[in-house]
Amino acid sequence: MPTPDTVTLLSPAFIALLGPLVLFIFANSITPGPNNVMLTASGVTFGFRRTIPHIIGIGFGVAVMLILIGMGVGSLFQRYPAAYTALQYAAAAYLLWLAWKIAHAGPAEAASSRSKPMTFLQAAAFQWVNPKAWVMALGIVTTYTPPGAVFAHLALIAAICLIINASTTSIWAAFGTALRHYLRSPVVVRRFNRAMALLLVASLYPILMSSHP
Repeated sequence: MPTPDTVTLLSPAFIALLGPLVLFIFANSITPGPNNVMLTASGVTFGFRRTIPHIIGIGFGVAVMLILIGMGVGSLFQRYPAAYTALQYAAAAYLLWLAWKIAHAGPAEAASSRSKPMTFLQAAAFQWVNPKAWVMALGIVTTYTPPGAVFAHLALIAAICLIINASTTSIWAAFGTALRHYLRSPVVVRRFNRAMALLLVASLYPILMSSHP
């Protein structure tokens, strides 16, 4: 016999939201942003296999963020908007530092011998200072989470988000891995890294235009 939570979870209202929800997550996950730029650079530098923990960490980090925001963390920023503004500036500063590191990275062989790819935990923790992840998670919670059986809805949505994120981010890591075979010249590598750094900086502009959660 289905429980009340199951009945609510499978309600026509929630089922009707699944299609738009999947499209929203896919569009936000596949388009260029801090995660995808960093995964492309990681694919070039370390290859796909060594980038897998980074990929999984992104999906897990966004899923956990989504659940916690839905359970009330997001309301803290509505109550204290200055905290959200501080997070935006901290995130921007961190991403600018990452862009500087990417811009000054050397050829793939040299970089991979003296540095390490982002770990699972680092990638998961990075989502808390990733403005695009915040925008996506807040958008999902406010638009695609109907009332009733809140945790069940959030758990299912987080699982969907994890699957889509892992799929789309894998594409960017694979793209970077494919490029490493063509980036042999130090001059070409420097140009590529600077282009990735500029994309990382550019990804901040539309996100930081929003001053409220």
